[in-house]
Amino acid sequence: MSYIIDTHAHLDMYEDWEKVFADAQSEGVKKIVIPSVEEKYFDKVINIANQKDDIFCMLGIFPTEAKSWHDDLIDKMKDLSKNKKIVAIGEIGLDYHWDKSFVDEQKDIFIKQIKLANELNLPIAVHDRDAHKDCFDIIKEHNKGGKVLFHCFSGSPEFAMECVREGWYIALGGVVTFKNAVKVKEVAKTVPLSHMVLETDSPYLTPTPFRGQENRPQYIKYVAQEIAKLREISVEEVMDTTSKNAEEFFGI
Repeated sequence: MSYIIDTHAHLDMYEDWEKVFADAQSEGVKKIVIPSVEEKYFDKVINIANQKDDIFCMLGIFPTEAKSWHDDLIDKMKDLSKNKKIVAIGEIGLDYHWDKSFVDEQKDIFIKQIKLANELNLPIAVHDRDAHKDCFDIIKEHNKGGKVLFHCFSGSPEFAMECVREGWYIALGGVVTFKNAVKVKEVAKTVPLSHMVLETDSPYLTPTPFRGQENRPQYIKYVAQEIAKLREISVEEVMDTTSKNAEEFFGI
């Protein structure tokens, strides 16, 4: 039987994450990876991951939290990453959408976290919002052969293929189901399935037909169904290939 892996779900943001996880499993979601965005959430995401065999987590400082960065975080993340449930550094990157007044700080902590991931031999999960060229250039310069995943990909099909040519992976979520998401739908048709994984970014970016409600990992099947429809292939092929990709990418 086919199953799905949600490569990016904020389980730590739910009041009853255990029910959310159980509901997801009942809908065919086998494994979930939780990102972290601030230092204060590190212990929580690790604690959740430690409680279930099929939950894993990442450590990272979100770009808009750059002002809270302190270099002691490097040693803290190194120490915490001894836990084998930590499978990536993320979500890290650049976000120019809301506030471009501290771009240099964002770039600085992005580079530091890429170097940390390389040192720990961990993949990176990249948050890239309105910062495609800078993200690409920084990764190209500072990432030394580590695995790269563009979370919630929002670039053009052409940019997606530039990333694929570098060997990087593209994650697609609920946005691909939105009626007006023309660019993301084209990405879903263009990117080789061998370089694609699925995610929800729950509780955000709820797919059709549940837009306006809180997103949940169990809704990831609608992402798989839309991609299958766009590519004119079976949903089982989408699920099987993206799950295999996720398992290989994160080592889970």
